[in-house]
Amino acid sequence: MTVHRHFDKELSLLKEKLLTMASLAESMIHKAVKSLMERNQGLSEQVNAEEKKLNLLEIEIDDLCLKLLALKQPMAKDLRLITSAMRIDSELERIGDMAVNITQSVAVLIKQPQLKPYIDIPRMADLAQKVVRDSLDSFIKQDVKLARSVLARDDEIDALKDQIFRELLTFMISDPSSIQRALELILISRHLERIGDHATNIAENVIYLVQGKDIRHHIEEVEPRRHR
Repeated sequence: MTVHRHFDKELSLLKEKLLTMASLAESMIHKAVKSLMERNQGLSEQVNAEEKKLNLLEIEIDDLCLKLLALKQPMAKDLRLITSAMRIDSELERIGDMAVNITQSVAVLIKQPQLKPYIDIPRMADLAQKVVRDSLDSFIKQDVKLARSVLARDDEIDALKDQIFRELLTFMISDPSSIQRALELILISRHLERIGDHATNIAENVIYLVQGKDIRHHIEEVEPRRHR
């Protein structure tokens, strides 16, 4: 096998590991919110178990990236791909952290009567899963148009978070006994919003990868995004 073919094979392995990591992160979001909807502590425990797998994948990806950087000395676009992959796996790990944070709020909520029907939170979760999936697809396909669609859809997640806050604020004002439950639901919406931010960061990395253009800290076609 030639050196070039071996390098391509390792790049393919890198992309495969990132896709696995993204799929796991998406599963964690789904299970965390499903545990809220079904009041199912067992699903929350699955999320915590999957976080360990996610963390191991991050280490594996970082090790592979460092090996490629040290041994292959890639040039130009391949160099951007590898450095982008290291940023992306960090964002995916943080997405997993947000899913775990959701389960911590669920643990509090399922011990108490349900405050209200859950409508906007599952909508947020669905949007969050989709932007995570699409941000990784845009990386694998190097699709700037898809990456930009992730940036646009993050605004929808932000709007839902604001809507949830306003609604729950009225509960807290009218009934002080609802405050703890309302605050936990606000926290869940906040974690879902941050998942959208991390997916946005991935999409911005894709634009950097393909176009060599860093849009993180200035206005281009989109508003500047919060980075965490």
